Amino acid sequence: MDTQETSPSVLLFFNNERFIFNAGEGLQRFCAEHKIKLSQVDHICLTRVCSETAGGLPGLLLSLAGIKNGSPESTEHVDIWGPPNLDLLVNAMKNFVPHATMVKAHIIPRSDNVMVHGNGAALASSLHAEELQAEGKFKAVSISAILLTPTHLDGSHFSSNDTSIVYICNLHDIRGEFDPRKAKACGLKKGRKLGQLQNGISVKSDLLDIEVHPDDVIGPPIPGPIVLIVDCPTEPHAQELLSAQALNAYYSDSQSNSQETTKVVNCIIHLSPATVVSSPVYEKWMRKFGSAQHIMARTTRKHETTPILESSARIATRLHYLCPQLFPAPSLFSVQNDDVAAPNFKGSISKVCGISAENLLKFTLRPPRRLGLDRSSVQNRMTSSVFVKELLSEIPEIADAAKNISTFWHKPKEDEADLFTRQDSEAMTGDPSLAGHAAPRCLDNVQRDDLEIVFLGTGSSIPSKYRNVSSIYFNLFSKGGLLLDCGEGTLAQLKRRYGINGADSAVRNLKCIWISHIHADHHAGLARILALRRDLLKGVPHEPMLVIGPEQVGEFLKDYKKLEDLDMLFLDCRSTTVAKWDDMEADSIFDKDHQMSSEGMNDESRDHSVLTCLSEDSSLLRCSKRMKPSTPVDDIKLLKHFKKVLSEAGLVRFISFPVVHCPGAFGIILESAERMNCGKVVPGWKVVYSGDTRPCSEVIEASLGATILIHEATFEDGLLEEAITRNHSTIKEAIEVGRSAGAYRIILTHFSQRYPKVPALDEVSMQRTCIAFDLMSVNLADLQLLPKVLPYLKLLFRTME
Repeated sequence: MDTQETSPSVLLFFNNERFIFNAGEGLQRFCAEHKIKLSQVDHICLTRVCSETAGGLPGLLLSLAGIKNGSPESTEHVDIWGPPNLDLLVNAMKNFVPHATMVKAHIIPRSDNVMVHGNGAALASSLHAEELQAEGKFKAVSISAILLTPTHLDGSHFSSNDTSIVYICNLHDIRGEFDPRKAKACGLKKGRKLGQLQNGISVKSDLLDIEVHPDDVIGPPIPGPIVLIVDCPTEPHAQELLSAQALNAYYSDSQSNSQETTKVVNCIIHLSPATVVSSPVYEKWMRKFGSAQHIMARTTRKHETTPILESSARIATRLHYLCPQLFPAPSLFSVQNDDVAAPNFKGSISKVCGISAENLLKFTLRPPRRLGLDRSSVQNRMTSSVFVKELLSEIPEIADAAKNISTFWHKPKEDEADLFTRQDSEAMTGDPSLAGHAAPRCLDNVQRDDLEIVFLGTGSSIPSKYRNVSSIYFNLFSKGGLLLDCGEGTLAQLKRRYGINGADSAVRNLKCIWISHIHADHHAGLARILALRRDLLKGVPHEPMLVIGPEQVGEFLKDYKKLEDLDMLFLDCRSTTVAKWDDMEADSIFDKDHQMSSEGMNDESRDHSVLTCLSEDSSLLRCSKRMKPSTPVDDIKLLKHFKKVLSEAGLVRFISFPVVHCPGAFGIILESAERMNCGKVVPGWKVVYSGDTRPCSEVIEASLGATILIHEATFEDGLLEEAITRNHSTIKEAIEVGRSAGAYRIILTHFSQRYPKVPALDEVSMQRTCIAFDLMSVNLADLQLLPKVLPYLKLLFRTME
């Protein structure tokens, strides 16, 4: 069981068949951390279809398809089961999941049975459970589904997209035990006939003139254990659950069931939120079962000290110990949120055997003698102090390194001034390798609440236990924030960096989200972020979130919005290029001039005036011809709104530019407004993010004079051919792009997921380059010190190289 930050996932393994119930974000990272192989997954069963339960599905399907395409079993597909709106999700994913043939969606139909509730409201009542069927599948278990779809209950309005599912998993019965005493009494000798009887074949007695049947020597079959997986997102769902007649056969308190006909439920896994689980309706339903073990997967024990991803937590803690200025203490070890605390059962419900779920908690179903809870794989309690103790034991000299780094932030101001004056003089020598080392003027007396860049994901392709996939958070403090790329798990990374409340605040105050290209590792976390923002701002006046991305991302969002409202507007990256911004400005000038010149005219004279003006002024005519057909009116209106949003964030430029990767791939230029410092005008900072790309002139041109260039460095220098084949960059190539552009600082990201390490860099490169790690937070005020930390990072990771 995986009780991660989003909807928990349940893994059921039956002989050679594997089932996953819900695939929330982070599932792949969790499985990689704990060495759970997902390559043999046969079925993915969704209790609901939304970003909470299916946020990790696109990445999982891409990984499974990649694995199977490289094996002789490439003709096999993954079966996905879910409520009627599952087809909307599958259709949306087709915009970026190229292995659609590997997916076979099974829609679980909704019965039309309706009864009248006590208050007169219509309430659907599930009379029958729908059995899941697929050719050649379900050899060890039968799974049935009950759909819960509230209609109009207690003033709430629900749509078909609010359907949730209860899954009933019933392992097949197994043969009873063979009784050798009965076999001897039936005149049977040891030999082949005993095996035939155990295989269900009747035989003739060796010593008696009778026919011996299997039932004569074999005990009654042992009933297969039963597991229920229940997801009631709201109390109206719980009300329908209570009225579902299809579950009557499983209730121990039902008067219509005898002891012989009641199906004994061994385990119930509750995916319902704590607020629902503790409601009177839900408690009443739970009491209907006898000795079933209840596991509360959505409740969290207070003061939990065990991180979900131990490997990343260990690295984050080590980095924090070495350099807390760049690596603030991660919020990994404690979830303080009373809303998700374990429910406090009262009265008769206290008789229910219920426990809070833990990561890797197991419930063994077979063999019968081992039926029950298994905590053998549950993690030992780990804290930051344990990780630090390990580090000091492994690298004793790291303590001195941490002290040395701390002195960088505590040197007298005059020493720092001398340092950067020397760099200025070196830069003036004319040596190109030294150009860009002088601190740019935008850093003059810069404040810590100006800009902080937080690297939420620095890995490539798929999430791993060391690095999450691409996402960068620009913290503009009181002016809000931006997200550049939004790979799966972005929300979880925000929680690890800022805690639950801090992550909510960051999402609530986002100004926009920019996506570089259609590959899933750069946008699969988008729906989860947008859904959270929608919920956080419900009932609060606000503008829809603006998402800027390539056309394919817009098509995905257009299809996905049929599944759940994301409260957003989309703008194509092509509409934020230099040319399109110029079109918008020209439109504004045209509208202003047209308004001024036409005041006091009637419609006929106004039209004549405009035509005369256009014919007499060729430059205005060219402007009008260029503007009107090239940029849609809606995009111009959206750009004008976006310009206002950027101004509120203190930004004057937000320019997308094409790069060399896949069709519709872009990089981005961000520039802040000028500011006053001691009566002098100080230019704003400039940050360029390459997205995924080969080294190209477009990135170099965009990065000219950049304060920071964030460039992908997917491959090591020895893998140049692979980098060329896949349209990525090597570490050396990325650094060379920054040097050619004269960027002040180069931060490398998007690394191979094999292991964390610090690549070997020459002395010149080390003077301007930094290696990004997950949760690294680069404040603009610390930019001058950034390269000085790199040698110490190499010390920290020397054992991993």
